[in-house]
Amino acid sequence: MRVLVTGGNAGIGYFVAEQLASAGADVVLGSRDPAKAAAAIASIRSYVSGAKVRHVQLDLADLKSLADLDTGQLGAVVCNAGVMVDRRQETVDGHELMFGTNHLGHFALVAHLMPVLTPDARIVTTGSFAAKSASLDFADLQSERDYHPKRAYERSKLAQMLFALELDRRLRAAGSSRLSVLAHPGGALDSLTPSRPRVHVRTAGQWLRGLPARAVLHGKDGGARLAVRAVLGPDVAGGQLWGPRVFGLRGRPRLETRWANLTEEPSAARLWAESVRLTGLDPLG
Repeated sequence: MRVLVTGGNAGIGYFVAEQLASAGADVVLGSRDPAKAAAAIASIRSYVSGAKVRHVQLDLADLKSLADLDTGQLGAVVCNAGVMVDRRQETVDGHELMFGTNHLGHFALVAHLMPVLTPDARIVTTGSFAAKSASLDFADLQSERDYHPKRAYERSKLAQMLFALELDRRLRAAGSSRLSVLAHPGGALDSLTPSRPRVHVRTAGQWLRGLPARAVLHGKDGGARLAVRAVLGPDVAGGQLWGPRVFGLRGRPRLETRWANLTEEPSAARLWAESVRLTGLDPLG
């Protein structure tokens, strides 16, 4: 199986790529930075003998750049990449950076990838526990009038998660065998993440300071297991939400009940329509 992992050069995305390669997948790292992608690929190959992994240039903040990606046929895509910034910025297309990258970028990416997805492909979206209490403001979707960085990030992740669920509903209605699945990593800390010298270095001091948090949180390698489970699990179904077993923050993957704000189907349908308007693309159009 060939899998595209967006943001696969660092953080949770790196470990998703490493774990998928370890399971025998042919991994395509989607990254806008060739140097960081090369470092990640070298790291994966040093830890996974015979790893099949390569890079494709991908910038979710530039929608036009997503039109002609050379991925080959894909059995899955992990929509993982994301940004968090502390001041309002805009993408190349004039969208608020977090909403434009985390949500609209993946919305457009999936639309472009549809022709190369296998009939039973899985589209796995990495959500965030931070979105659990968020709500969308359709009168100010891109925080033009009232910008608060934390809230804008939470809303961008909620939008991404609602898109994943609406995509699955529409796939089911169309009689498709493709699945759209949600996974969230819980609480994933750098201080609890094992070192990968070319990509991430954890000092002894960081490890010691992170020990008290280990009871309720885990590292980014642990957070990656949720997305990997959603890609490879034989019992995974469309529209599911997979999260960590312990308080939804750490531990092995388990199937979770959808959060209250993920059950708002009218909001998800409205978001889809707004996303089509803003990107000029419809994943199932």
